[in-house]
Amino acid sequence: MGINCGSDRDTDHHKKRSKLLGDEDLLHITASNQRQRYVTKDGKCRVNLGPIADKSRFLSDIFTTLVDLKYRWFLLVFTMCYILTWVVFGVFYFFGAWLRDDIAHVDDPQWKACFQNVDSFLSALLLSLESQRTIGYGSRMVTANCPEGTIILMVQSILGSIIDALMVGCMFVKISRPQQRAQTLIFSKHCVICERDKKLCMLFRIGDLRESHMVDAKIRAKLIKSRQTKEGEFIPLEQSEINLGYDTGGDRLLLVEPQTITHVINDSSPFWEVGSERLKRETFEIIVILEGIVEASGLYIYF
Repeated sequence: MGINCGSDRDTDHHKKRSKLLGDEDLLHITASNQRQRYVTKDGKCRVNLGPIADKSRFLSDIFTTLVDLKYRWFLLVFTMCYILTWVVFGVFYFFGAWLRDDIAHVDDPQWKACFQNVDSFLSALLLSLESQRTIGYGSRMVTANCPEGTIILMVQSILGSIIDALMVGCMFVKISRPQQRAQTLIFSKHCVICERDKKLCMLFRIGDLRESHMVDAKIRAKLIKSRQTKEGEFIPLEQSEINLGYDTGGDRLLLVEPQTITHVINDSSPFWEVGSERLKRETFEIIVILEGIVEASGLYIYF
């Protein structure tokens, strides 16, 4: 983040003066002055949670747990859910055919089979797959000669519908998450501190590359930094609000063209007491949060 400050300022009109109005003609913070990011530029949080003792809490909200999985793990769970149900019910069909002696009489036209044309575990697995996916080739089927076969088929149909609803829902939510939409929202590479309308301001720009724009877009920002209280307590990563115009409506954006976002550095700003020399050594991070409704899908998202 680069910060440029001009030196020729008319300060006679300021009763109060920010410490950033120093003697430096140019102030630039390079990447070597910055710590590792708290949040990356594509919106990913880099905080890693430590070992969690009670992991059963995640199972109580299984939908969110599945959506939060990485794609490789989610696809593994997605695949294994279907394979396991096919195999488990294939075992049921094979065991039922073996108990009723359907396997030994598969070629007997006079035999009233419960599981027709099931002569091996592979054929029972195919029956399970065809039943759950409603393929129905017609060569293998559950007949009306036994109630237990009908019950197994009903249970598999209900369980298969539940798995379809859960997996397809998770996949849709995962694909439509705002991280993908954020790839077409571009922020300026540098943040600038300068005077505008005789006020010291921090400026940066944001633009939307898509033709389908965000509706009711609102922007806010947080300053993340560590500090020590007057009592000696160390507070790591304290969050301070950066006013981007929520009191005047300036935080509501119409992103049909790139917009310049302004933060006025006054006595209520977290930068008011920060001098230019201190700013060179300061370790902090500014996190910008954009909220709005995607015009194409109507989904409320935030970045």
